[in-house]
Amino acid sequence: MEGDTIAGIASGMGGGIGIIRVSGPDSFLITGRLFRTKKFIVSSRKEIWDDSFLLKKESHTIQYGFIVDEKNEILDEVILLLMKAPKSYTCEDVIEIDCHGGALVLQKILKLLLKNGARLAEPGEFTKRAFLHGRIDLSQAEAVMNLISSKSEFALDTAVKQLEGKLSKYISEIREVLLYHMGEIEAALDDPEHYSLEGYSGKLKQVIGELLKKLDFLLDNFDNGRMKSEGIRTVIVGKPNAGKSSLMNLLLDEERAIVTNVAGTTRDILEETLKLGDLVLNLVDTAGIRETDDTVESIGVKKAVDYLNHADFVIYVVDISDSFNEDEKEIISLLKEKKGVILLNKSDVETEIKFDLSPFSVLGWKQISFSAKEGIGLKELEEYITELFIRGDISYNDQIYLTSVRHKEAVEQAKVSLEQVVLGIDDGMPEDVLMVDLMDAYSGLGLIGGETASENLVNKIFEEFCMGK
Repeated sequence: MEGDTIAGIASGMGGGIGIIRVSGPDSFLITGRLFRTKKFIVSSRKEIWDDSFLLKKESHTIQYGFIVDEKNEILDEVILLLMKAPKSYTCEDVIEIDCHGGALVLQKILKLLLKNGARLAEPGEFTKRAFLHGRIDLSQAEAVMNLISSKSEFALDTAVKQLEGKLSKYISEIREVLLYHMGEIEAALDDPEHYSLEGYSGKLKQVIGELLKKLDFLLDNFDNGRMKSEGIRTVIVGKPNAGKSSLMNLLLDEERAIVTNVAGTTRDILEETLKLGDLVLNLVDTAGIRETDDTVESIGVKKAVDYLNHADFVIYVVDISDSFNEDEKEIISLLKEKKGVILLNKSDVETEIKFDLSPFSVLGWKQISFSAKEGIGLKELEEYITELFIRGDISYNDQIYLTSVRHKEAVEQAKVSLEQVVLGIDDGMPEDVLMVDLMDAYSGLGLIGGETASENLVNKIFEEFCMGK
């Protein structure tokens, strides 16, 4: 890979401007074969073009001109951004070709680059090269994709902080402490005449205790960070025909779900993303939960329960024009230990039934009078969710968040190892035994930045990137 020059489209197609990125040792020469200045074009091209033209230009300069095809015909008017190693995104020679954004133009220029010696870049290969050359670590590389896929201000803010290296710095400081104490133990074991470990275990236990607090801080805020990054998994549940699909359509302001008077219309899971101010809700409309002999409907009910088990927030739609029954009891039992809100739907319908709300008090959830048909209570619902997740239980501030399951697992692994160190100290284990767990914690945290990551793990992460990044 080191000797390859790669090229890829780095922008979306169809916009006013398109960008093609070229990186590698021959970037300037390959692009130079296709590029012509305006002066050369105006001169009727009588002289012979110098393919090394771009090589003679200063780094971080802009060249205006044209891309020509194999017949020396103008293909497009372009601007080239020249960046020489190591001061570029990949730490290699890089050229970015700013051309017009039509799909055909972009593809033709890319094809010419490949014909002249470049190789088509693999997904994420530009960022992978930045990682391999030490410009960024693995967590910062992952932040690049998080930045691109951000759906909210919070997700964007978290990705920017991670890209800036704040998480890397936090983890690095913990690893430096571990490395220091491993060095102390190693020195004493190698040279006991000059280094004593007497009383060292007590000091080490105190240090490990402080490090465990730092790891717990990250783990305790993982769900907050994940929701900032991915959106809040919001599941709509209730009995059949309670008004779940009507609520979904109302929130989305479109007829996304089928709504009929027939109970059990929704048989499968319907997922949509809703932007609610600065929040992103990953909405899930589920099949009505009830006992049923219908094979297809029972599969939908099972899916509803599965989604419910992984929900961050639940909107429980209750039809107060109907009587309380065993299905409602079953739903309430599934919602214990969950966070959510109860919508008392069809509150606009006059009925002789006095609906008993007392069984719902066990959940301790806010209850909102609602009408999916009339839109009554919608604003109150939106305000409640915003209050709960922005100014209430989830605080979005300048702190560091874990947003990746991979990072969480690495921190959990390190925590287990450090807890083993504490147990070893309490049991009077010798320092060389403690070193094993200290090294495991050090290596585990190294997975986050990529220092101890395997080649397979690195490749897997970059395979999930988009082309041209």
